[in-house]
Amino acid sequence: MFGRRSKRNSYWSVVRLVLFLLVFAASAGAEESPLIEIQKVNPRIQTDVRYATADNFMKEPLYSSARCFLRKEVAERLSRVQEDLERRGLGLKVFDGYRPLAVQKKMWARFPLEGFIANPAKGSNHNRGAAVDLTLVDGEGRELAMPSAYDEFSERSHRDYAGGTEEERRNRKALEEAMQKEGFKGISTEWWHFDDKDAKNYPVLDISFEDAAGH
Repeated sequence: MFGRRSKRNSYWSVVRLVLFLLVFAASAGAEESPLIEIQKVNPRIQTDVRYATADNFMKEPLYSSARCFLRKEVAERLSRVQEDLERRGLGLKVFDGYRPLAVQKKMWARFPLEGFIANPAKGSNHNRGAAVDLTLVDGEGRELAMPSAYDEFSERSHRDYAGGTEEERRNRKALEEAMQKEGFKGISTEWWHFDDKDAKNYPVLDISFEDAAGH
C-alpha cells in the first residue's frame, strides 16, 4: 500500500511539474514580445499596411495581417507626433512599422538595393520595431501630395530631391519637421522612412505578427 501511495504521489508531482512548466512557458512567451500595436497607443493614427496585400513592390502579401507594431517607447513618441499635427488639422498615416527579419531576408533576396532595402545581415531598424514608414493626411484623412509614391525606388524618393511641385516639397518638409521634434531621424533615400533616435539600442527581432499580438 505504501508503494502504491508513493507511486501516486510521484505521479501527481510530475503532473504539477508539467503544469508549472506550461504556465511558465506561456508567461515567458508573452514577455518575449516588446511590441505593441500602434493603434492601441493612439487609435487616431491611420494605417495602410501595404505589405499585408499585393499592393507593394514585391507584388505579394508579406504580412499575415494588416497591422502595425512598434516598440512601446517608439509608439508613444509617434503618438505625440500625431497629437502635435492634430493641432494643425493634420495627422499621420502609417504604411509600415515592425517587420520580421524573415520578411527582410525575402525582400533582400529579390531586391538587394542598398539605400532602399536594408541588408538583413545587418538588420533594418524596422526589424527592431524602431522604424516607421508614413505620410501626412489632412483632416479628412486624405494623403497630402509628396514628391514620389511610397516605396518608389527612384531619385524622386530622395529627401533632398529638388523636383516636383512646391506643395509636395513643403509637405515633405512638414512631415520631417514634425517627426524630428520627437527625435525621429529620416534617411536620405526615402522621405517616408524615419528611425527612432534609440533604434540601434534595440535587438533585431523575428517575431511573427501572431506572437507580437500576444496570439
